[in-house]
Amino acid sequence: MKSKLGLASILFIGATLILKVSGLIRDMVIAYYFGASYVADAYLAAFIIPNMLILFMQNGMKNALVPSYIQAAEEKRGRSYLGQVFKGTAGLALILSIIGMAIAPVLIPLLYPDFSPEASQIAIWVTVIFFACISFVGMNSVLEAFFDAENKFSLSIVSQIIVILSSIAGAFLFANQIGAYSLAIGYAVGTVLSLIFKAFIVVPQKSLTLKEKFDWPEVRQFYWIFLPVGLTVMVGQVNLLVGSVFASYQGEGAVMYINTAKNFVHMPQAIFGVTIATIIFPLLSKAITTNDTGQFKKGIEKGLTTMYLVLMPSIIGMMLLMPNLIELLYEGGAFDNKATEATTQVAYFYFGSVLFFSLNNIINKGFYTMKKGHLILMISIGSILLNVVFNFVFAEWLGYLGIPLAASVMALFYTGACLIVFTKLVGGLNFKSIIVDYAKITAAAALMSGAVLAVKPLISGLPNLFIIIIVAIVGAVVYVGAAFVMKSDAFMFLLHNVTKRKKKGATS
Repeated sequence: MKSKLGLASILFIGATLILKVSGLIRDMVIAYYFGASYVADAYLAAFIIPNMLILFMQNGMKNALVPSYIQAAEEKRGRSYLGQVFKGTAGLALILSIIGMAIAPVLIPLLYPDFSPEASQIAIWVTVIFFACISFVGMNSVLEAFFDAENKFSLSIVSQIIVILSSIAGAFLFANQIGAYSLAIGYAVGTVLSLIFKAFIVVPQKSLTLKEKFDWPEVRQFYWIFLPVGLTVMVGQVNLLVGSVFASYQGEGAVMYINTAKNFVHMPQAIFGVTIATIIFPLLSKAITTNDTGQFKKGIEKGLTTMYLVLMPSIIGMMLLMPNLIELLYEGGAFDNKATEATTQVAYFYFGSVLFFSLNNIINKGFYTMKKGHLILMISIGSILLNVVFNFVFAEWLGYLGIPLAASVMALFYTGACLIVFTKLVGGLNFKSIIVDYAKITAAAALMSGAVLAVKPLISGLPNLFIIIIVAIVGAVVYVGAAFVMKSDAFMFLLHNVTKRKKKGATS
């Protein structure tokens, strides 16, 4: 059983990497075809609104359905329960889809009054297309959560990759003819293809039944669990919407700069968050099951230090290489050198949000493990008000550069609030140990930075790809060596887990 779970985790991490790379390619395609134009701004601004519901469905469903389905399966009613949730979610998603399409012509001008008539028109119809997909997204979300409950993690990721690849294909085939609509239509086709993909797996296995009479009390009970988790996810999207609205007042291209920089800079958070959660979460679950508070707190502490260990070289390395990375990945087609410089500047200000939100992912794992997710929701709602205030102040001061700065400062306050509440909830953490390890990791990162800064002038004449590869190798060697010499607890913890897995593989 453990070997199966280990294989599932490896496949999940690999599939997640492919998903993030696919998302990066999609952003590169948008940059190539539309650059920093009002067309790109309109598309990206429009996508944020329905994406709230998309993530509300996807992430909320996984956190709510997985434990409830497992319980129903143990009671020999898994097929029936999954069918009830599937029908209920399909109905809810259809209603939300119709409402969204109906209000789009009013919502877009209200949120983005500074858009030109052409940009507003694009944004309205893109929003309508995306809202039309919500009914398919709802059904997809239920089946993706079912795959997770069955430890088939990679299947749910593959289905999301299908949607992204369909969007990319739409742009390649039709961007020159119908512009940004090609991406939205490609996404719509992808949601249908993704549902068909899941049907080919679920239907032959008879994993759910849709013939039973609709059981409203059971569905209602499920949604009492689902709504707080889904709303917490939506709060994060509301904060993104706030940034997008403020960006729309900063002139053509600002929304594009912010969206491109945000997505790229936050890649380490998404990738490493998955890896570390795979290592840390079993510790938390086991501790809660055995009522071992000490082990539970130790798991959180390990998570915080391990996350910091893998993030610091990623963040600093990206900062030192940001102009090279943006130019290599995005510059070309309609995305010119001016857009590269602007996106690079925006990216620097987002690094605070990457660090703090990544650390907060560990704290949130603790809340969810203790079934205290409603506390995160309350703090998250407060973060919206903070975000509006910070955006107003910093955008007035720095223009569109103030928007990523507002996100980073808000992330600091949000993470600090979550940490304070969580610390009181568990009766304190060993902050002395955490701070000591953070100091060792920071020192190792400083040595890495010195080595990179010394090497970069020597290779400045090389193409960007070679500069990035050489700097990555030098930085990794120096950082790993420094962390090992300083005996960082987080580094030794990771090293122990890796060597232990290798030994198990060699003896099996």
